[in-house]
Amino acid sequence: MPRVQGPLPGSMPGRIPEDARPPQDFDPIGLAKHLLRATRAGTLATLDRNSGHPFASLVNVATDLDASPIILVSRLSTHTANLERDGRASVLLAAGGKGDPLAHPRLTVLGEFVRRDDDPRLRRRFLARHPKSELYAGFADFSFWRMTVVAAHLNGGFARAADLTAQDVLTDLDGADGLIAAEESAVAHMNADHADAAALYATKLVGGAEGDWRVTGVDPEGLDLALGDATLRLSFPHRITDAAGLRSVLKDLAERARAVG
Repeated sequence: MPRVQGPLPGSMPGRIPEDARPPQDFDPIGLAKHLLRATRAGTLATLDRNSGHPFASLVNVATDLDASPIILVSRLSTHTANLERDGRASVLLAAGGKGDPLAHPRLTVLGEFVRRDDDPRLRRRFLARHPKSELYAGFADFSFWRMTVVAAHLNGGFARAADLTAQDVLTDLDGADGLIAAEESAVAHMNADHADAAALYATKLVGGAEGDWRVTGVDPEGLDLALGDATLRLSFPHRITDAAGLRSVLKDLAERARAVG
């Protein structure tokens, strides 16, 4: 993990009144984790290689098992040239919606991107999230990069802000070797043999539209779902660490979804 001297990047010590209290219904860690897993595109801010100015661009985003952001970028792009010089960057993930854009939650994740073309899991998870990227993912100028997160800042709307550590927003993988080993086959099995369950999760438990939803990823804390350009996150009721636990929780969630009617 990159070393951070002094306050965490993005934090503002001393700027918020000591007696300020967030709303009782504000769950910054839960909301931050949801935005990180559910948002499929974001604003990438890199450091311009010529002047050091912040350079913002739009990228598709996926997550590794621990929620570390993954991007697929071309060497012909300015942001890639910037990352090759200095991997420090941030990604802004915004929920969006009707009305005032500033009333909707957004998360800025800060860290350092490292090129990782040697990791087939990153490629698989990214392309599961963005299947259209398969058209160019194999081009010689494209490469996968993974962020090592150092901090995050959440703005959940007016009077709802929080500085967060990497540990706050990332998923703990300790003791989850069994689930990590089973993840690829579990995703394939769900999409091939239990597509009806995936649709139930999306429509009955997370409020998605009717359609042929597919599972794009599994981790100890939840399930990622996609339908075309729409993405959803289904959180598990408890942490899962192995294949048996995954089968059990998916069965329970399917029964709960069917009971919704």
